[in-house]
Amino acid sequence: MKEIYELVSEEHLQKYAELAVRIGVNVQKNQLVVIHSDLKNVTFARLIQTAAYAAGASNVVMDWTDEQSTKAFYLHATDDAIDHYPDWQHARFKEWDDAGAAYIHIISENFDVFKDVSPERISRFQKSFRTKLEDYYAKIRSHEVRWCLLAAPSFSWATKVFPSVNKKEAVKTLWQAILRGARADGTNPIKDWEKHDRAFESRKTFLNARQFDALHFTNSLGTDLIVGMPNNHVFIGGGVTDIKGIKFFPNIPTEEVFSAPHKDKVNGKLVATKPLVYEGRVISDFSLSFQDGRITAYDADTGLEALHRLIETDEGSHYLGEIALVSNHSPLAQIDMLFYNTLFDENTACHIGIGNASPSNLQHGSKLSGKTLKEAGLNTSLLLVNMAFGSEDMNVVGMKEGETEVLLMKNGEFQF
Repeated sequence: MKEIYELVSEEHLQKYAELAVRIGVNVQKNQLVVIHSDLKNVTFARLIQTAAYAAGASNVVMDWTDEQSTKAFYLHATDDAIDHYPDWQHARFKEWDDAGAAYIHIISENFDVFKDVSPERISRFQKSFRTKLEDYYAKIRSHEVRWCLLAAPSFSWATKVFPSVNKKEAVKTLWQAILRGARADGTNPIKDWEKHDRAFESRKTFLNARQFDALHFTNSLGTDLIVGMPNNHVFIGGGVTDIKGIKFFPNIPTEEVFSAPHKDKVNGKLVATKPLVYEGRVISDFSLSFQDGRITAYDADTGLEALHRLIETDEGSHYLGEIALVSNHSPLAQIDMLFYNTLFDENTACHIGIGNASPSNLQHGSKLSGKTLKEAGLNTSLLLVNMAFGSEDMNVVGMKEGETEVLLMKNGEFQF
């Protein structure tokens, strides 16, 4: 994997690492930082570690994984091991959370590594660790802890995106796309992100003041979807604020302004415009139909079984937890390519999230009980999986009883 990091300049890598630390999780003096990274990204992880210490971190814990060892686990571990996430794993996350840790996750797609693994075993293990770490994920969703997700290329990923060139050229081109999409390739990425955030704040202010009853999405591909919104919903996006009032950016890149739909008020059909990678499988050319919030029918040309497992994870995975508005004309969207990666593809087009809703998408949501959030219309689930359905001809209209409809997006571009 060293070769991958020889295909990008050290200057760009250092700027990218600095972005993760100072904009992504906004490390504070004497704060614990936990970096989750596969061993193949050790070069980048260590640059982030250096940047975190420079920002005043008290300690930087390197939480290494190894995808080949993970593959061996999925293939050969006993059923008991697959179905039981150990208590000590839960204990260390709790200790990190109690210490006020900030989490940085480096992801890198590898489409081949789990091709021989039973998807059913992967699904069972994911369910076991999500169940055991439910309190950790609740803190993530409610922004009690700060976290940031960002990506690095792999040969497998790069050649999937750019199949017509040799692997070195593919990785080099993917690096350029990642850095551009992350706004990390300019002279001063920190200032670029501050400007980016001002645009977010303007749009969020507009949407939150209007409090639309529903959003209506249409395009020529077959999407005709009405997404009802709960009372007192909140659109967030770009930078968010943790419970201590510290701003951070959970995703690099990010282009979305999103909220939580009302669980029972989604109706119509959605036609996906980007493939979804789930459990290492590619789900493509798929559609979902909704009635009173619930997914009542779905189909896919590729990956139908994986889509079925996703939707059947639990009762909440039959409903939506997120609706996001994304311009088709952002720097990331203008790259005009399929990344085969949800972090990037979801930020090139409008998307929905199947599963859990964030309490932050409701006014004072982090202070409300689970019962109150449910009564307000927010969905609960073990997972949240985003899928893109925006297009170049996507139109979005805001609707409110007794008022004129407001055109929010036309041909994939914001109108406000």
